[in-house]
Amino acid sequence: MQYKIPVSVLVVVHTPALEVLLLERADRPGFWQSVTGSQHDAGEALRDTAVREVKEETGVDAARYELADWHKQNRYEIYRRWRARYAPDVTHNIEHVFGLQLPGKIEIRLAPREHLRYEWLPWRDAAERVFSWSNAQAIRELPQRVRKGTE
Repeated sequence: MQYKIPVSVLVVVHTPALEVLLLERADRPGFWQSVTGSQHDAGEALRDTAVREVKEETGVDAARYELADWHKQNRYEIYRRWRARYAPDVTHNIEHVFGLQLPGKIEIRLAPREHLRYEWLPWRDAAERVFSWSNAQAIRELPQRVRKGTE
């Protein structure tokens, strides 16, 4: 078995009007999130991980739009139900946050094994809907980041 690397990206996909794309997990119906995913190997650049995950989960080519590394990291304990995916001694993940601004709400092509549905929500509603504290925190930072031009 090849274990997942405990280094991941969180990509907050949004419009200039701060509408945020959320995806409902197929393995946990009712759990909504932004685009997330782990590095395939330790040599994969984080930006490449973000581009790959956005493409895999939404069908969107992030390289064509404004993808910004927020230079923000979160360390969190991996939920027990997902720990079997990692090496036996791994309990925590380091998540790197990115923002992806699209020109507007666009059609999304979901990966059916990963997600059931998607929704575009105003940023405040999106922050309330997601199950992860780090995802909610990133969405709440969105207005500041867009205003400051760090997005």
